[in-house]
Amino acid sequence: MKISQYEKHAADYDDWFSKNRFAYESEIRAVRELLPAGGAGVEIGVGTGRFAGELGVPLGIEPSRSMRDLARQRGVSVVCGKAEELPLRDARFDYALMVTVICFFEDVDRAFREAYRVLKPSGSLVVAFIDRESPLGRKYDERKKETIYYSNATFRSAAEVRRLLSGAGFRSFSERQTIFGKHGEMAEPDPVREGHGDGCFVVIRADK
Repeated sequence: MKISQYEKHAADYDDWFSKNRFAYESEIRAVRELLPAGGAGVEIGVGTGRFAGELGVPLGIEPSRSMRDLARQRGVSVVCGKAEELPLRDARFDYALMVTVICFFEDVDRAFREAYRVLKPSGSLVVAFIDRESPLGRKYDERKKETIYYSNATFRSAAEVRRLLSGAGFRSFSERQTIFGKHGEMAEPDPVREGHGDGCFVVIRADK
């Protein structure tokens, strides 16, 4: 996972959520609809803790020191590590969460298999990502070289993500989508709908 841009610009990245609060609220609502209630949880690629802190996920895994420091300020316990080699024991968690990070993983298949490993037999993985095949996702993909954060990103479609999850052993998928227009033009949070195809931000829950 390439983290140099996040080490240097962690505070600016974190500030995006304050400047685009309606988009952030929409994303939180979409994730919350599929995130298991209670149990032991971990966010893989926790970043600055914006999602773990708001959703009550107690533990995060994060390779960037600058990001870890900000997440800890939000009350999240953070361990240094990367998705492809989780520093966690087998079958420990009821759920794992990944939010807009799979586009940066060196090996998504391996990351999903690692998540599968650390989940209990009845555990769930919740993956939120920018859907490359959505109208806004296509624009993200076309212009990613113009941004600090997404210049090295590999965006994926919902179909690709489901296929990778299936390959890692997951089953029983549920989907939500939101963000149907430009972030900067939102006057209120967008609705959360089932499925994918229109919303830029897609959440998939897959069970072990």
